Amino acid sequence: MTGIDRLTFKPIENLASAHQGVEVILTTLIGDRVMRREFGGGILELLGRLVTPALFAAFQQIIATAIDLWEPRFRVRRIIPQGSVEQIRLGHLGLAIDVDYRPAGHLGDFTVERVLSFTMLFREAKVVVQS
Repeated sequence: MTGIDRLTFKPIENLASAHQGVEVILTTLIGDRVMRREFGGGILELLGRLVTPALFAAFQQIIATAIDLWEPRFRVRRIIPQGSVEQIRLGHLGLAIDVDYRPAGHLGDFTVERVLSFTMLFREAKVVVQS
């Protein structure tokens, strides 16, 4: 056990805790946390805007930076968009994220155990991480 599931309050493993951390980071508006105003992903502010190549590139960069800053067990390698143009128009965006998984990164040991890929789905005003 490494953490506690924020919905069920049951113990979860290290990787599940890291995935949950990504969800929390990306769904928290910058400035929402009273004791840590700089915490958050900064992407919710971009949702609902007209998607242009420049906005999409900024979106990818903000996600990679937020994960690298706030979840030390992951280091982002690349972010790949998923979904058709029509799905994106309807607000159903998916991103495949390749990361270096460093299971003891939160303890200061940045040894890479393996490379992982997980998918983030932006649907119905929620961010869902699926391994």
